[in-house]
Amino acid sequence: MSHSSYELKAVARERVGKGSSRELRRNGSIPAVIYGDKQAPISIVLNTNEVTKRIHAGGFMTTVATIDVGGEKVNVLPKDYQLDPVRDFVLHVDFLRVSANSQVSVQVPVHFINEEKSAIKIGGVLNVVRHDVELHCPADAIPEFITVDLAGHKIGDSLHISHVKLPNGVTPVIGDRDFTIATIVAPAGGVSEGEEAAEA
Repeated sequence: MSHSSYELKAVARERVGKGSSRELRRNGSIPAVIYGDKQAPISIVLNTNEVTKRIHAGGFMTTVATIDVGGEKVNVLPKDYQLDPVRDFVLHVDFLRVSANSQVSVQVPVHFINEEKSAIKIGGVLNVVRHDVELHCPADAIPEFITVDLAGHKIGDSLHISHVKLPNGVTPVIGDRDFTIATIVAPAGGVSEGEEAAEA
């Protein structure tokens, strides 16, 4: 499952525009918007430190949060955030409203296990084609990551989405083909005869 949920305090934002956004950031706040679920968007203001802490904790884009907007609690999923290209601080966050039966599309990281039980042990190189995979998930059951088991795979093998056991109710957004997540390739210098014998 995804990271545990958390709550952020927010206030509704009266003024919008570049000037007021700059003023907010100078005062330690971040402008944000909550949209979706067939309701009007709400412009809000969040504490910069709180949001930055959540982003750096990991799993920000795959964790449903609660935003308390002046006493009204809204369940949301972060959909996008902008960073200052020079100073790397958060400029703006977009949140999608979600309910118990919402289906969402999220990018979920890929983890690889059992490298030591594959051709990587004898010098094969794991060539990762997709570091994350976009999945359709119930909003309350977003996986923190998906796992690809490398055990028994040899040089030249491709690992596809069909090799991954996805949780119930979770499907890949790309549904028309068995796409590749990674391949195991020979190292640039090739594999020595002794290593090939070890693999055999």
